Amino acid sequence: MRVSKAALIVTLAGALGACSTTPPVRSWPAAPVFAQGETVPVGTGNADAADDPAIWRNPANPEASLVIGTDKKAGLYVYGLDGQVRDFHPDGRLNNVDLKDMGSSGVIVAASDRNIVTAAQIRLYRLDTVAAKLVPLGAVAGGTGEGYGICLLEQADGLHAFSVLKDGTIEEFRLELGATPASVPVRTMKLPTQTEGCVADPRDGTLYVGEEDVGIWRFVAGATQGELVAKVDNLQLVADTEGLAILPQGEKGGWLVASSQGDNTYAVYRLPGMEPAGRFRIAEGTLGSTEETDGIDLQGGDFGPKYPGGLFVAQDGFNGTRAQNFKLVSWADIEKALETWTAPPPATN
Repeated sequence: MRVSKAALIVTLAGALGACSTTPPVRSWPAAPVFAQGETVPVGTGNADAADDPAIWRNPANPEASLVIGTDKKAGLYVYGLDGQVRDFHPDGRLNNVDLKDMGSSGVIVAASDRNIVTAAQIRLYRLDTVAAKLVPLGAVAGGTGEGYGICLLEQADGLHAFSVLKDGTIEEFRLELGATPASVPVRTMKLPTQTEGCVADPRDGTLYVGEEDVGIWRFVAGATQGELVAKVDNLQLVADTEGLAILPQGEKGGWLVASSQGDNTYAVYRLPGMEPAGRFRIAEGTLGSTEETDGIDLQGGDFGPKYPGGLFVAQDGFNGTRAQNFKLVSWADIEKALETWTAPPPATN
């Protein structure tokens, strides 16, 4: 549950006045980085509304790349890298979003649809990358329960979607993208408590899922039982574990980034072993800081002069006096900030 800053201050003051014995969170330091861009705020003001982004990189003209973002109370936006709105679909309670460039089949966008809390759906679009518009394809079944997270994976037999339900159920579907789209069940996984963020490694199909109060789980391709590979320890990762993003490098290496929502930072892990590789925060600058981040996305490659080494996008839960929005950060700046990071030595009593 999200708590306003004012309510948080009152709560903390009350706790201190009552001489609470609960120790404060003392997470590891986080290197500061600064946003180079931001989107226009979502249309739903004075509410927890913006939630999750997905990035499409234009290989022919990187500066013409696009960011898709959800207003989870109203619908789905398309933004340019200048942050301006290119398109909006008022499709209601769409929580998370992902996209995949399928070559001749186009860029497919999928959003977790929670308009019916007892019957999740996956709402599908094709992204017209020239016009920067979404072309609706329809909605398909996403599982029994409230839709929450979603991520996509291209497999030999087509495009697969992982529909993450709020109760911790994860349903994998193969998507049929014909005249009448359909979702074909592949496997079911289950985590004990509330779950949302997910990301799949495109190289081998490994799935990473965030159980909000517990940590990050890894499911190898085809498995129904997962392994907890990064615990909420209040050092590297502070609950809630929210958005997840991946940047593969080589055959097995790269980075996995998680929104460490509880202390307004981002935890970085080195693949394939998931060793802590650093922490960063989007600090107060010309475009403001980020707090209470839900969804994130990360894409490598050239995105123009501001983002020559990749683009990181994060939802901003407290955007000053304006409605929530999404902040854009250079991945090269993040890498530089993490170059000297080392985990602090264990605390001694």
